[in-house]
Amino acid sequence: MNTHSQAGNAHDAAPPVFDLPPAPVLVTGATGFVGGNVVAALLRGGHAVTVLTRNTKQAAWRFDGKVRCIGGMDELADTERIDVVINLAGARILGWRWSEKRKAALRASRIALTERLVAWIARAQVKPKLLLNASAIGYYGIQPQGDATQLDETAPPQAIFMSQLCQEWEAAAHQAEHHGVQVACMRFGLVVGRQGALPMMLMPIRLGVGGPLGGGKQALSWIHVDDIVRGMAHLWRHNSAGINVAGGWNFTAPQIVSQREFSRIAAGVAHRPCFIPTPGWPVRLLLGEQADLLLEGQAVAPRRLQASGFAFRYPAMREALASVM
Repeated sequence: MNTHSQAGNAHDAAPPVFDLPPAPVLVTGATGFVGGNVVAALLRGGHAVTVLTRNTKQAAWRFDGKVRCIGGMDELADTERIDVVINLAGARILGWRWSEKRKAALRASRIALTERLVAWIARAQVKPKLLLNASAIGYYGIQPQGDATQLDETAPPQAIFMSQLCQEWEAAAHQAEHHGVQVACMRFGLVVGRQGALPMMLMPIRLGVGGPLGGGKQALSWIHVDDIVRGMAHLWRHNSAGINVAGGWNFTAPQIVSQREFSRIAAGVAHRPCFIPTPGWPVRLLLGEQADLLLEGQAVAPRRLQASGFAFRYPAMREALASVM
């Protein structure tokens, strides 16, 4: 696998595309950051895309009327044929404190919706071949700062909320296996792109007041949004070729950086200074338990993707940031 040659041509590369025979695909979370990129790549590949969304008019406008929009799974007949389901729906993790009400909303937006998807699959006369279900590296919990032990897909989860949320989401998705559907759970790292959490993280650096956060030793596992789309297409191709893709997949780039290294690289790309550290206590005071997402880390390695022959377009942080800054 030659990741470096691909990275060298990354800036000139064409947008990702699902280069498989056209098929009917159902996408949830299509109006989100990752979902919008996925739908665009599906349309470039000539696929027939159905989008499950709470705001059908907004989705139809966003995708220029090129997708079919439904507001609920009851709008899909049992006779409908869907070959691949891409389940990306979920309320934003970072935000308000994780009160019991907020935790319930996060669960409902992921688990309850996934249960409705599986209920339709159970009724469908022709079953999908593949369910690509989003998850997150929060599945593995947190590692102490400075712990460089790399976590692959066999690493155990932890008894903390963000890990339990991912476990419950994946368990709901795996119920589709009872109906003959292969289920691949994609555990996303920090997504590098022009939307999502990254612009907020880069703001202090762009303003020239950036620096390491909370000590800076915490591991940061990440992936470029283009490689998320390409990774999904990779799993679909394997499934079409009769290769089993069931189970967890770490969607993270090969290069794991510390938070301090991330700040230094981003400042270099932006031609800004990087010398003002941000203490962790105000973040923890503001966000409570949620602060672990920023102040603690996970060194997550993409073992299965690499072993399956996937070549990252953006294996290194510097090139990834340069493509979006």
